[in-house]
Amino acid sequence: MDEQPEGYTQALGKRQVQMIAIGGAIGVGLFLGAGGKLNQAGPSLVFSYALCGTAAYFVMRALGELVMHRPTSGSFVAYAREFIGPWAGFASGWMYWVNWAMTGIAEITAVAIYVHRWLPDVPQWITAMVALGVLLVVNLVSVKLFGELEFWFSLVKVLAIVVFLVVGIGLVVTAADIGGTPAGVANLTDHGGMFPAGVGVPLMTLQAVIFAYSAIELVGIAAGETKEPRKVLPRAINSVVWRIAIFYVGSVLLLAMLLPWPFYSGGESPFVTVFSRLGIPAVGDIMNAVVLTAALSSCNSGLYSTGRVLRALADKGEAPAFAGRMNSRHVPYGGILFTSVIYVLGVVLNYIVPQEAFDIAIAIASLGVVATWATLIICQMRLRQAALRGDVERPAYR
Repeated sequence: MDEQPEGYTQALGKRQVQMIAIGGAIGVGLFLGAGGKLNQAGPSLVFSYALCGTAAYFVMRALGELVMHRPTSGSFVAYAREFIGPWAGFASGWMYWVNWAMTGIAEITAVAIYVHRWLPDVPQWITAMVALGVLLVVNLVSVKLFGELEFWFSLVKVLAIVVFLVVGIGLVVTAADIGGTPAGVANLTDHGGMFPAGVGVPLMTLQAVIFAYSAIELVGIAAGETKEPRKVLPRAINSVVWRIAIFYVGSVLLLAMLLPWPFYSGGESPFVTVFSRLGIPAVGDIMNAVVLTAALSSCNSGLYSTGRVLRALADKGEAPAFAGRMNSRHVPYGGILFTSVIYVLGVVLNYIVPQEAFDIAIAIASLGVVATWATLIICQMRLRQAALRGDVERPAYR
């Protein structure tokens, strides 16, 4: 089978792929979703993130082995066809599309929520429509522009998390006063214990936490447009281990120690909540700008990945023929436009139920994430079985 679908250019360099891998999983699931879930589950949310992070690590190792076997922009759709059957490629491709279609709706909803802090009189749906228009243009111009924009988006996200972790640890160590309440380890247990809502609620939050990890597989799709994929991708995938441990579990643990969990809410980023309560002028606004960047980044990634997956489906007659069209700049514009139509429905959702739009979107998106992860694990198991039979050579990366 061809290593690369016809028509793509290898325009993504090592610098861009590394940052896409590191920043891919840092989106509104953490920057916005963690606030509402902390308010529901309390400090026990840390265990939810650790559990889902462990699952995500194994999924990434499986993806790494598959990518080393055959780098392709069709990613798990191509692997599902090869190792499970044509029906699996069809099902996993469309479930992934559902994931990103709903994720995109959640992201543009988050954009509208963040901008509302500065422009309270502007309706959410207008902000969402403007954001969608800008990102659509970026994706249709070239993959190189996408990669460059995503590099800087991801760099901002990573730097913001690092700054938060350093400042947060300092605040906890010094037991700093944050808006009238002292930061410290005691916040984990002083307000109803680690499990203030019982064990059931943290289990219910797993759905939203899975959504927070949902972009980790993006690096696999980028494989088909990466220079020297077998050299660049293993290092990018290996970085997921410390990324999960530090960025996700570490951030949520710090948030739970900085403020008592009832202080957080679903209507504001928990990072903005902490910095706003510090009383330092403009810090809350700076953090709001950072989380706005994260939401734009994830929406950008959604348009990129669904365009490639829909083209892989259309090539086999499993998606509308229009979704497989490519422009002169080697961009699968058909699939990108197809997805953007659903994002417009998300704008409509923001018009009808602005308060519920985010939760509705991530509830549906989570189903697509689980289906994608299961597909990758099953494909890796089939690859290993084929290698044991001598049908294929197993990659050195396992």
